Amino acid sequence: MEPKDCVAKFYSSDFYKNPKSVNEYLHPDVQLFWNSSAGFHKLGFSELLDLSQELSKSFEHLRADISHLLSDGNMVTIRFTYYVRTVENPDEELPMAHFISIWECRDGKMYKGHQISQQADDSPENLDSFLPINS
Repeated sequence: MEPKDCVAKFYSSDFYKNPKSVNEYLHPDVQLFWNSSAGFHKLGFSELLDLSQELSKSFEHLRADISHLLSDGNMVTIRFTYYVRTVENPDEELPMAHFISIWECRDGKMYKGHQISQQADDSPENLDSFLPINS
């Protein structure tokens, strides 16, 4: 799988409900260095698998709205917002967080990632800034 396709398909997949998706997109030696609003996290394959299973307990649905997807060889940068429907409120979709991730792909899978995230809000200015540059 091409690096750009791998990254886009992973974030758009049902990885949070389907552990096989994690195996399909993430390299067995994957490392994610993640700066979130809750602090720094270094996650390997097993921690990412655990995280995906935790997400399935909290969210009925998780959707990535991708605004930017850039690639240069085996390096891919993606900018997106996750929208969620919670178990408690499955009828309302809410923005959860904004992300920018840079991934190195190896053997057709996501190998080494650097990610920054921030809690989303629903202000129109913030959501409008997430429109693709070409729109």
